Amino acid sequence: MTVVGLSRTALGRRVPLAVERAVSPLRRLSGRQRLVGWLGPIGLTLLALGLRVVGLGNPHRFAFDETYYAKDAWSLLNNGYVQTYLTDADGNTKTDINADILAGHTDGVWTGDPSLAVHPDVGKWLIALGEKAFGMDPFGWRIASAVAGALMVLVICRLVRRMTGSTMLGCIAGTLLMLDGLHFVLSRLALLDIFLALFLLCGVSCLVADRDWHRARLAKRARRTEGGVALTGWGPRILFRPWLLAAGVWFGLAVGTKWTALYPLAALGVLCWIWSAGARRSLGIRWALVKGAIADGIPAFLSLVVVALLVYIATWGGWLAHADKYEESLSSTQYRQYTGQGHCAKDDDSYVATDLDKSKKWPTATEKDATGPAEAWQSLRSLWYFHQDVYTFHTHFLNCSTHFYESKPSSWLLINRPVGVAVTNDISPDAPGCDAPADSDCIKQVLLLPTPVLWWGGLLALVFAVVMWIGARDWRYGLAVVGALSAWLPWMMYDDRPIFLFYAIAILPFTIVAITLAIGALIGPSRAPSARRTAGVIVSGAFVVLTLVNFAWFWPIWTNQMLTHSEWLDRVWFSRWV
Repeated sequence: MTVVGLSRTALGRRVPLAVERAVSPLRRLSGRQRLVGWLGPIGLTLLALGLRVVGLGNPHRFAFDETYYAKDAWSLLNNGYVQTYLTDADGNTKTDINADILAGHTDGVWTGDPSLAVHPDVGKWLIALGEKAFGMDPFGWRIASAVAGALMVLVICRLVRRMTGSTMLGCIAGTLLMLDGLHFVLSRLALLDIFLALFLLCGVSCLVADRDWHRARLAKRARRTEGGVALTGWGPRILFRPWLLAAGVWFGLAVGTKWTALYPLAALGVLCWIWSAGARRSLGIRWALVKGAIADGIPAFLSLVVVALLVYIATWGGWLAHADKYEESLSSTQYRQYTGQGHCAKDDDSYVATDLDKSKKWPTATEKDATGPAEAWQSLRSLWYFHQDVYTFHTHFLNCSTHFYESKPSSWLLINRPVGVAVTNDISPDAPGCDAPADSDCIKQVLLLPTPVLWWGGLLALVFAVVMWIGARDWRYGLAVVGALSAWLPWMMYDDRPIFLFYAIAILPFTIVAITLAIGALIGPSRAPSARRTAGVIVSGAFVVLTLVNFAWFWPIWTNQMLTHSEWLDRVWFSRWV
């Protein structure tokens, strides 16, 4: 049976059938267009990498939480698992371990005891690759972040190009990401969040590629089965979806960097199911949402969630290989013995656990060491107990903590509280490079501050995306909204503990998608000259130019440049930014 489309557009053109719409517009591109679709993003990626590598070793210190992750990475590289560090490595008690490492004392700096690292190891292993290649110094422990940040530019260019069919819009998205200050600074620090954002973005890109692939494959099989479109039954069943499998790998790596990736994985997994059901509905299948849950949902769950779990477990290989060390040293900590009782300390912001159950211990710590497959199972059980203790730490033992730069997630998109990761104050006017008057001074700072024009415009774009998703039922805007909310709203549950603005880096790619889609809507699909297209180009171009100007203005406080006190104040627009 062949189905003939009867619908017409306002111009009298035939609306294509579902099986025709399922073919991605990218499939119709010429070889030259495909080449440009790669050369443009690659060029932007190289530019982004160059911007991030220049002066990468400045400041020459452990900046903010680099003191944890850079050293954890060095231990992973040398020991296979994270060990605690000595307090002194050169015999001079006047200098701490960080100063000793910066002075070149990088061997024999561990105690031999495992560390209760509160984040998984994937990001630290990537930092370790840089340290392996360039040494245990600021450039070495930051280079992996610079590469990750640059790769994000490439991935978002290709993602938006796939979503819009426009290389220009894809390159606009890459340009905006390249010019964001939060992304820029995180690409120059050995923190975990830039790797989390990269893996999430890669996972989302694979989900969108799977949407195109799955719809095209369904349509192709529908043509074969009924000469037009399948209208009854369950429709074609596709068990193996390679892009979904790849997404599972990326999400597994994301969770293996920070557990917060679980929320986007869950939300986007549901969105993937809805997309699959929509594809079946477009082919005339009734009860597509329910049938899709079985026909597509179960295989998708295996490809996405189960694969992510397996990848996540594999990322703990170093830990599992040394499980006996953890069973010996960390099986009976206060986190294992915690009974839910405790209070805030009177003299500091620590949490004091009371009524500890001293009898509590990992069961595996008292068991006889197994061999063969039983040993692997024993190590996995110890890993599970370790996860329970780390979860207890995160959910209870930080509740009394405070931090000068902590912020509420509800204010992140407004840039309420940037994070200062390094600062040198009170630099004398006599110092080289300081042009301050004799009665003033200079300052050098690295501030984790997003590009204001981009983020404030992005907030409006997300509101527009909600309207377009609901009003126009455009799935692309839905991706931006669901992705942004899944990376943002879960933090509201933990706003009673110190959390920071730079955690919002996971929201940024979805904000960029929303902005770029809004630019596409402003310009319109037609290439013919019109007042609407002219106005759209002017407004969109002005936004990109303002973002570039904003980026250039804040460059000095992102790169630890010397500024007079007056020049620094010109860039600190609000008192909450100090």
